[in-house]
Amino acid sequence: MEILPLTDAPEVVETLAKLLVETVADGGSVSFMHPLAPEVARRFWQNALAAAERGERVVLGAWVGETLAGTVTVVLDLPENQPHRAEIAKLMVLPAHRGQGVARALMLAAEAVALAHGKSHLLLDTAADGGAAALYAGLGYVFAGEIPNFALKPHGGLTGTRLYWKQIAPLG
Repeated sequence: MEILPLTDAPEVVETLAKLLVETVADGGSVSFMHPLAPEVARRFWQNALAAAERGERVVLGAWVGETLAGTVTVVLDLPENQPHRAEIAKLMVLPAHRGQGVARALMLAAEAVALAHGKSHLLLDTAADGGAAALYAGLGYVFAGEIPNFALKPHGGLTGTRLYWKQIAPLG
């Protein structure tokens, strides 16, 4: 497996769009509803990768051979009173590659990216129903609380969101 920052190349956008559509179809609560139109997924990734080109985030991809098995985003562009932290967003792994360490490797790479950008704290959230809480806890993220009925699940119904944080470097 190789983890690399992704760029706004048409084939990358198309591959990410397919990953997003498949994740939502499989019930992944990543801000979209099922069925997710491919053009909506493409537009999302075009905007995200444009933000990456501006230095506002880093979008990482985990490649297993020629397959983009997963992705995670490190959001760097936060308010000026929070220069010490970043947010983790859109961790997704193809169903066929789950349980093989892809998500863990992506998270460790995301932490390294955050450190390289001078960040000491990470924040993330995950769905209370079917989210990746066990993964985050296993990586040392601290559970901060749960907000009930936070978002709709892709196939309908409400789910809460669980908030986690991790200090990855000393302040200062």
